Amino acid sequence: MKRDIPLAEALRPQTLEKFFGQEQLRARIDALQKADRLPSMLFFGPPGCGKSTLAMLLAARSGRKFLRLSAPEAGLAQLRRSLAGVEVLVLDELHRFSKAQQDFFLPLLESGELTLLATTTENPSFSVTRQLLSRLHVLRLKALAQKDLCKLGHEGAKRLNLELVPEALDTLALASRGDGRAMLNLVEYAAALPEDQREPEKLKKALPEILARHDRDGDSHYEIVSALIKSIRGSDVDAALYWLACMLEGGEDPAFVCRRLILSAAEDIGLANPEALRIAVACQQAVEFVGMPEGYIPLAETVAYLALSRKSNSTYAAYLNAARKVKQDGPLPVPLHLRNATTALQKNWGFGRDYKYPHNYQESFVEQDYLPDKLVGERFYFPGQNGDEPRVAQWWRKIHKLPRNDSGGSA
Repeated sequence: MKRDIPLAEALRPQTLEKFFGQEQLRARIDALQKADRLPSMLFFGPPGCGKSTLAMLLAARSGRKFLRLSAPEAGLAQLRRSLAGVEVLVLDELHRFSKAQQDFFLPLLESGELTLLATTTENPSFSVTRQLLSRLHVLRLKALAQKDLCKLGHEGAKRLNLELVPEALDTLALASRGDGRAMLNLVEYAAALPEDQREPEKLKKALPEILARHDRDGDSHYEIVSALIKSIRGSDVDAALYWLACMLEGGEDPAFVCRRLILSAAEDIGLANPEALRIAVACQQAVEFVGMPEGYIPLAETVAYLALSRKSNSTYAAYLNAARKVKQDGPLPVPLHLRNATTALQKNWGFGRDYKYPHNYQESFVEQDYLPDKLVGERFYFPGQNGDEPRVAQWWRKIHKLPRNDSGGSA
């Protein structure tokens, strides 16, 4: 093997029979091999799971002239020139193409002039146009399992005439986090170490610092923040702090985390603990003031506080109830007595007439309708029963003569 060829490239399988992993797709791969015509496809999955390799193998198996390009390197002008005589295009990183560039393929796929085998690490629902997506069969690949990574690492070590015990392969596989390319890169790294440093315990210390992969523009960005917010909502402080660490250690923008925490405080904690929103806003100010890396300290405090707080989504649900009514009936006219009479003509029309100023009455309250006539008596807000909310809503219940356990309504 030439030493200047990366191990990942040297071990790239040359036949579909030698492609391993992705057992969940094996039946579909077998069917594609036997099909009379290769359909256009999109291979979606994390880095190093075999997307490009599978696309290349299927293109080669088709027996038709194919070309491999990477989207970041190919503009439309170059693409038009390169496709002359090409029947199958293997295109890496389709998500890097603009909408106009993606639209370029529509007539070619529609006529059958070209078969497109594209890859992407980003959710195609968001990164690929609906028109192009409707013309592609989507195959979702998974991160490689531990056993597949160990098998791959064993093959790599054998190619390098390197002996790695199973425990050492396990160590490298864990550090690879499902990425086959990363696994083979680490095998190459281990091969360059002195022999006594390849023992499992010493190997752990000798490995380069590897941060959790966190693509701020990809799926993991949204998946991890979703896990953080759901952990806070579920009052699991340990899980919430873990997902916070995943985001920050992976290089996430702390301003993005702060925005999500402010929303969590308002949506999931709400009136059960109104202090939560103030603390979340203070956290944003603290992080902006002290910067990173020390900004993790107020972030961790805030995440723990939100997870430990009592929860209520009553105001969030109330808004959705009101918005649903607006969407259903449209915005109804403001009652005349609530309108300000800024001109004599408006006063003649009755603007502001019969309005009762609450501060002129006992407890600064007077019975009066504030909703449009059609909605008088409609309820959108239903108080929660947790934390401070029963106390906050106590006076409101009293003046409106509402029962103590009135917690109906929907989000």
